[in-house]
Amino acid sequence: MKCRQCQNPESKVLESRESRDGRTVRRRRECIKCGYRFTTFERSEEQPLYIIKRDGTRELFNREKLLKSMSIACQKRSVSSKSLDAISDWVECACHSSDDEVTSQKIGELVLEALLKLDPVAYVRFASVYRAFSSPEDFVLELKQLTEKAQNKTDFSLDLHKDSESIHS
Repeated sequence: MKCRQCQNPESKVLESRESRDGRTVRRRRECIKCGYRFTTFERSEEQPLYIIKRDGTRELFNREKLLKSMSIACQKRSVSSKSLDAISDWVECACHSSDDEVTSQKIGELVLEALLKLDPVAYVRFASVYRAFSSPEDFVLELKQLTEKAQNKTDFSLDLHKDSESIHS
């Protein structure tokens, strides 16, 4: 791993920690040449995941694109980037466990499920783009359905990790 300070390719690992979900390893490193300390994160390489778009085209799953769309929906809301990362991990894991190809509709529904339990306002914002709302009536209908769901369910928590860590942490 190259040092970001001096570009020396040699560093030594000072500390390694596995993430709670077991999919990432965090390493503290120190450059052999200049002594600069930095952190790296390692993930195991998985089979590529292809997304089948609404128009039938296929493209590689893009985690950054997913994070950006959720970030826009969560703008000026008290939703942490850690929560959005957890949702992205959960969506990606759910998609990988089903197949090497997944529809964009499935991804959208998974994101909506998670956002509903995290922040209902972010859910409505995401739904308005994902479902292409074209009139105020579309918002009213969605809010009515959201209210009905809330009355039928009292638990809005969603466990995204095997150790039951909530996305609210």
